[in-house]
Amino acid sequence: MTLVFFSYFAAVIIISGILVISLSNPVYSVLNLLVMFFHVAGIYILLNAEFIAAVQIIVYAGAILVLYLFVVMLLNLSGKEKSHTPQVFVGSFIGLALFAEIILFFNRSSFSGTPGSDTIEKIQTIGNTQAIGESLFTTYLWPFEIASLVLLAAMVGAIVLSKNGILRDQWSDKKE
Repeated sequence: MTLVFFSYFAAVIIISGILVISLSNPVYSVLNLLVMFFHVAGIYILLNAEFIAAVQIIVYAGAILVLYLFVVMLLNLSGKEKSHTPQVFVGSFIGLALFAEIILFFNRSSFSGTPGSDTIEKIQTIGNTQAIGESLFTTYLWPFEIASLVLLAAMVGAIVLSKNGILRDQWSDKKE
């Protein structure tokens, strides 16, 4: 039964992902992105990662998608007459090539797809959320800190780029 649900979630994720990049109407692309986010949360539930599924829905389907929708409405993008962009064939070809590469990778690797017994015991004793937090702040502390610094640099860069006259006003005061 799990395989049936996984196959359903995977098929909908692939189809909605292709529609996100191929539809020319940005509102329809955002709605397909919403469908994709909910189905990714469904896969997390199948993996018994309820906390990550809840975070997926709250953060991505809630906050990030609303941000995308605000950008679409702010830019006032209108859909073209045709339903697909010309890049859909190139994107589909690249997506199929990547999918074939992933299939070949998993056929040649020794990946079993099941977590180790120590991970299962830890989750059963202390809980899923505490196990994620403990792993994040012990084993993966440096990658977590580096990712936070990269996000901070991106945020500062976005603020500087969005403030059109900040650097220009400072340079013009020094020249005068």
